[in-house]
Amino acid sequence: MSSKRSLFEETVTQLDYSHCSLEQVPKEIFGFEKTLEELYLDANQIEELPKQLFNCQLLHRLSLPDNDLTVLPPAIANLINLRELDVSKNSIQEFPENIKNCKVLTIVEASVNPISKLPEGFTQLLSLTQLYLNDAFLEFLPASFGRLTKLQILELRENQLKMLPKSMHKLTQLERLDLGSNEFTEVPEVLEQLTGIKELWMDGNKLTMVPGMVGMLKQLTYLDVSKNNVELVDEQINGCENLQDLLLSNNALTQLPGSIGSLKKLTALKVDENQLVCLPDSIGGLSALDELDCSFNEIESLPAAIGQCVNLRTFAADHNFLSQLPPEMGCWKNATVLFLHSNKLESLPEEMGDMQKLKVVNLSDNKLKNLPYSFTKLNQMTAMWLSENQSKPLIPLQKEEDPETHKTVLTNYMFPQQSRAEEYVPNSDSESFNPTLWEEQRKQRAQVAFECDEDKDERETPPREGNLKRYPTPYPDELKNMVKTAQSVAHRLKEDESGDELAGERNHIGVQSVGVKVIETPCANGKALELESKTTVNSIQNSTPPEPRDVPDNQDPERVPLKTSDGPRAMVNHEDTLERIYFQYILL
Repeated sequence: MSSKRSLFEETVTQLDYSHCSLEQVPKEIFGFEKTLEELYLDANQIEELPKQLFNCQLLHRLSLPDNDLTVLPPAIANLINLRELDVSKNSIQEFPENIKNCKVLTIVEASVNPISKLPEGFTQLLSLTQLYLNDAFLEFLPASFGRLTKLQILELRENQLKMLPKSMHKLTQLERLDLGSNEFTEVPEVLEQLTGIKELWMDGNKLTMVPGMVGMLKQLTYLDVSKNNVELVDEQINGCENLQDLLLSNNALTQLPGSIGSLKKLTALKVDENQLVCLPDSIGGLSALDELDCSFNEIESLPAAIGQCVNLRTFAADHNFLSQLPPEMGCWKNATVLFLHSNKLESLPEEMGDMQKLKVVNLSDNKLKNLPYSFTKLNQMTAMWLSENQSKPLIPLQKEEDPETHKTVLTNYMFPQQSRAEEYVPNSDSESFNPTLWEEQRKQRAQVAFECDEDKDERETPPREGNLKRYPTPYPDELKNMVKTAQSVAHRLKEDESGDELAGERNHIGVQSVGVKVIETPCANGKALELESKTTVNSIQNSTPPEPRDVPDNQDPERVPLKTSDGPRAMVNHEDTLERIYFQYILL
């Protein structure tokens, strides 16, 4: 029996307990401490690691992401053969100092932990090649961080870093550096010496410029500086001769450097959400460009040289001020997607019919009168959007003669287009445009309120036309006044409920503010109330009370019969009614 168990132990080198809802490390694991090499405990609810776990001397991969760990025990130093450690998505606040004894550790994934600093011992992990510390609380790195000379991948996204230690110039093997979503105000100078970097993320910081030193990164293929405050890209950017992806989205650029055309290997250029008024003529030098996004800018025209980007497949220029397109765009023989939504286009060049691989075009919200007849050659088209309210991707077009040019064109009921900016113009020239008023009107059009039913009978009846209504949103002061008035009325009703004379007055309270009026109606049983719905919104008022009337002795003065079309069916409680009225007002 012992020989069989020994043989079984020799064969068990990997155990996987991921997604098992475990609250502690299974004890049966410790029976394989002499052979176990890989242990996966991902996505459980483990709060602590037992000491026995660190007797697994041969363990070289320990995976513990998405648990409830708060401490990484110092006993981890016993795992002298550990190469890969994943403790991401826990609540670990620090690494133990003696983690330095894990001398063969090459990969550490500790993202999404409240780690505020790294111990000096961590910088003695001289075999480390990949370090992931995204979404932690790091404010700085140890001055000796440069000891980690074998690092190839370093991800520090979503921390509070403002600078990098000077010793990092020793990280000559570093290829990927992610510093996105930190607090850098400038590109760290130490990066100038990291000439082996291929991918650099600095998006979501507080950069104001892309300095010329970035041009020293000759091996750089990917650069992301989007979501900053960049106003200038230095001309020396052309030094990044291997750059393939350049992301400058969501900045404050008013122009691009003329040298950008020297980036012969650039395949993706994203400059959307800036303040560009034009694109440089040198953009025609981007012969390898596959994707160009210049949406949400202030561009009024495109340079003719843009037609030289013959490998372009996706072009987006939504939300600009383009009034015409250069005919040279017809040279984009490989283009498949074209976005020109929300511009001022009045016509399109005939040459666009040569873009025969075109599949998706968005031309909505422009001023087009028709389409060129050459569009009949676009046989691969699957979607052409001419309006935001278009029901189908493709709407049939018919031939017509343009009365102005006498050319054959394509048109349908969607032409001529009317841009959204012109839908709400003043009625006359003398009426000035008030942007504040226009914005308020736009918001009011978007407000929808549903009329609330007042009693069970109305809820049981089939829905009627007019249940969908629009109301302006009440101001906070109005709501406060509404509450105070409702409370005052309820308090007075409660004080007077013992008096027969004042009970009659309570039966004649008109609440106009929320569209409900209470009126007195005679019936066979004596005095009764009938609720009549209204749609006006004013203020809560007490109508003039009628002459006091007696309430029968055998009847609760606070409850009186509710009259319906078939006679009395229910009882009304004034406080409940006021409470329901108040909540109806809030809903409206």
